[in-house]
Amino acid sequence: MTDTFGVGGAAGSPLGNPATTVDAVLIAAMEEEIAPLERRAEHLAHRRNVGAARAVIATIADRRLLLVRSGIGAVNAATAAAIAIHAVRTPLVVSVGSAGGLGPDVRIGDVVVGNDHAFAMADATAFGYVRGQIPGMPASYPGAPALVERARNRAGVLVGQMISGDAFIDARTVDHYRAAFPEALTADMETAAIAQVCHFFDVPYLAVRGVSDLCGPEAGADFRLAVDDVAALAADVVLELVDVPAALTGS
Repeated sequence: MTDTFGVGGAAGSPLGNPATTVDAVLIAAMEEEIAPLERRAEHLAHRRNVGAARAVIATIADRRLLLVRSGIGAVNAATAAAIAIHAVRTPLVVSVGSAGGLGPDVRIGDVVVGNDHAFAMADATAFGYVRGQIPGMPASYPGAPALVERARNRAGVLVGQMISGDAFIDARTVDHYRAAFPEALTADMETAAIAQVCHFFDVPYLAVRGVSDLCGPEAGADFRLAVDDVAALAADVVLELVDVPAALTGS
């Protein structure tokens, strides 16, 4: 037997059949983003490090969750997501944490749920692809439809597109990205990468991010909320949304 993220599996590749089932896999990039979920746990077990990622199985209000701190950026997030999907059986993967507010009406402290996820820096339009689309891949990746609809009915939650890239969006570039992605509400470094991994393995996906700062020209004059503060807001929304039967996470 091998031990991947604290879960036993078949000897050899970590892509063997998982032996453990969880209610959801929750992935955050930073310690400050995963900590609010760990603090809500009644029980934590099997804490393990695999590559750049750290994971622990948490029991929160009778739900068994695999909490993964992936590290920052698309490669770290995608690697952690792929390992997690093959370490456990799960009906849902959730990206949780903080993001920059990109939409002109987004405010610091808002919680945003993604209904669509695209790569901010992908531009193969010269070859007939749409902006944000990796060649050969879908134009974008949807959030789990039933959970997105449930989020629309929760007070204080915004629902819209999220974009991801390796560069921070600031006053120098915000107009460019707003023009390219007029429906985008937030920008981060991981949500689209995890969404693509979930697409590969046909696992429903959801992203929930608290807005810690703004990408626009007003960002320099605006205050920021600490990452752990907005991550706590996002954690509350995640735990409400995943408290549904597994059948509701699909279309």
